[in-house]
Amino acid sequence: MSRPHIRHELSQLESNLRTEIGKLAQSKNISLDTQTGSLCELIAILTQAGLCEHPLFGQITQVDAAVCQLDIGLYGLCSDCENEIETERLDINPVEQRCTQCAKSHEHEHRQELRLKH
Repeated sequence: MSRPHIRHELSQLESNLRTEIGKLAQSKNISLDTQTGSLCELIAILTQAGLCEHPLFGQITQVDAAVCQLDIGLYGLCSDCENEIETERLDINPVEQRCTQCAKSHEHEHRQELRLKH
């Protein structure tokens, strides 16, 4: 996948998320202009509004991370082992942060943490 294609995919995801976050803000009576400002500013506002646990917050932070990685030349590298993430994984989810092996390990560890908390 070419860099312009990746940027286009991420831009589309960002646009869709900004629309959904706008709807969420409206439903929560939060004054928020989601169409202007950087992703960092949007994330900060959502944090101040106490919406860090909402799934849209996680999605917008993933898009922000992927855009930053693309800008610094690290897009497509696993956040854990730094090996390349399989192209198939990125085709399915362009904001994927882990290779298959590390994703399995992370999921297993996360399930263990959930068990310990309950």
